[in-house]
Amino acid sequence: MTAADDVDAAAAPHACVTRAVDVPKPWGHEAVFADGEHGYVGKLITVRAGEALSLQLHAEKDETLVVVSGRARLDEGPAADRLTSHLLRPGDVVHLPATVLHRVTALSDLLFAEASTAATGWREDVVRFADRYGRAGTTHP
Repeated sequence: MTAADDVDAAAAPHACVTRAVDVPKPWGHEAVFADGEHGYVGKLITVRAGEALSLQLHAEKDETLVVVSGRARLDEGPAADRLTSHLLRPGDVVHLPATVLHRVTALSDLLFAEASTAATGWREDVVRFADRYGRAGTTHP
């Protein structure tokens, strides 16, 4: 191996091993395993049975969800008075384009994965219309 090989090896892409960041939520918690640094956000989201995320939309963020375990109800649509409900089971995938109003309610203990776009300000890109936990009208996590 030559010195040039050492330089090439140092510049070569390599794996980065870290730990997911656990973010407590009033309905459960999120394990954020990709925080937008590479152009996308990845989360494992745990919701306790009977709890619900906010009725919300994102101005720019595009999300895809997959149910890993448990059952949920997804309410989605163009407005709060025009929501459609879907029963979600393990393996079901949901794509939520930006501006689609939506809420996930856990019918049993629920685990789902979320992959989303990571535009600047993705953490605050939420408009809450209703929230059981006093966060309606806020972007607070």
